[in-house]
Amino acid sequence: MLDIRQPRWLAAYTKPRNEKKVYRRLVDAGIETFLPLQKRMKQWSDRKKLVEEPLLRSYIFVRITEKDYFRVLGTPGVVRYISFEGKAAPIPDRQIDTLKMLIGEQVNIEVLEQDISPGEKVEIEFGSMRGFEGELVRIAGENKVVIRIEHVTHSLLVTLPSHYIVKKR
Repeated sequence: MLDIRQPRWLAAYTKPRNEKKVYRRLVDAGIETFLPLQKRMKQWSDRKKLVEEPLLRSYIFVRITEKDYFRVLGTPGVVRYISFEGKAAPIPDRQIDTLKMLIGEQVNIEVLEQDISPGEKVEIEFGSMRGFEGELVRIAGENKVVIRIEHVTHSLLVTLPSHYIVKKR
């Protein structure tokens, strides 16, 4: 268990396709919870529909202290905390704020489920993401910035105009 007297964000791993149910249960239990959702167009043989899906499959974020640690683990659908060296790994507030901002901005986000080799470090200089740091990746001639979430095996790939980013010193 992690020594957390002050509320800290932790990532919890859920059963597949249980993210929204777990979110509802945790919110109903009074736990501060964040489930990043993204709208996507789904197509079936007879129709198209805009649906909200979890951005990071099987992950949900909870902001808790020690007293709620086992309450969250006991919630149906929660499998375990994402851990590092045997302890639940706290997620920095700034990374959760970044995720919330990206979701609110409705920017084009791609989730990369593999770790990316470190590239050039960049800082975003303009726009609502000003001040954020990441790695520059060029894919299909577009500048994309990778924003990593510590201790979670996903990265976010955000497409930005090239004049928004500068090489980090």
